[in-house]
Amino acid sequence: MQNKTASEAAKQRHIQRGIDAKDRSKEHGKAEHAMQAGARQYPEPPFPEQHQSKPGREWALKPAPLYDAPFYLGSKKLEDKVALITGGDSGIGRSVAVLFAREGADIAIVYLAEDRDAKATKSAVESEGRRCILVKADVSERDQCRNAVAQTVKAFGRIDVLVNNAAFQIHSKEFGELTEEHFDTTLKTNLYGYFHMAQETVPHMKPGSAIINTGSVTGIDGSKALVDYSMTKGGIHAFTRALSGNLLGKGIRVNAVAPGPVWTPLNPSDKEADDVSKFGADTPMKRPAQPEELAPAYVFLASPHCSSYITGEILPVIGGY
Repeated sequence: MQNKTASEAAKQRHIQRGIDAKDRSKEHGKAEHAMQAGARQYPEPPFPEQHQSKPGREWALKPAPLYDAPFYLGSKKLEDKVALITGGDSGIGRSVAVLFAREGADIAIVYLAEDRDAKATKSAVESEGRRCILVKADVSERDQCRNAVAQTVKAFGRIDVLVNNAAFQIHSKEFGELTEEHFDTTLKTNLYGYFHMAQETVPHMKPGSAIINTGSVTGIDGSKALVDYSMTKGGIHAFTRALSGNLLGKGIRVNAVAPGPVWTPLNPSDKEADDVSKFGADTPMKRPAQPEELAPAYVFLASPHCSSYITGEILPVIGGY
């Protein structure tokens, strides 16, 4: 028995020495690179140090976000549908608008103030052969949400897909320094905005329509510097689940996408320049997503051909665990 236990211990030490040697060789080897598993090469940190004023401008972001998904081929998944996308002028919203158009949808873009970005998105949608209107609106205000929906219905006759995507985010590293104005702005945009848009849109939807909310990994894991933002994103996930059950009788599906870090104007208008340069480096893939890597998830959840039996789900797209 003693010989057997000594032999087993020796075997375990042999395995350990082999692993230790491999670990030491890795420590002195090349730095681990970001994972590249897409149709084209995606930018990885370090990025140029940069900081923007709110609400952020895509045209000024370096490197420019990749949103047009040149290898993505449409297949009529949203043929002749009408989609209203808040925060659709830039970032994830812009890419979603382009891919929805490629799948056959007409698009209404709701945005706050970024005229140059909004016009570029409209042009990109029209290049896909679909119609696009631009609506300036503050989604935290009920009347402006009602007007955005009315303009969309007037232009296209109906709404088949609502993408709640507009968001406000800015860090506050010390919890005691999170002001009521800051907290109120985050809640008004991220929660009231989704509530207002859904409530105004649902009366214009028919069975087979879909609502897609943009949640966040921060709504799952939390973020110590984004207490208010994390709170709203967790609320959006709960809102998605609750509303999906409420609208079952109307035949309207409600789902959410929960992105990890994505290269959009939201980030340099939130983070300090040095932090922006390292954005996404701490994910398992060691880089942020590009908007075009998120947009197909929205197509999937919007299309009745793809997800007719899916409602109340939160789909994380976070670059690994």
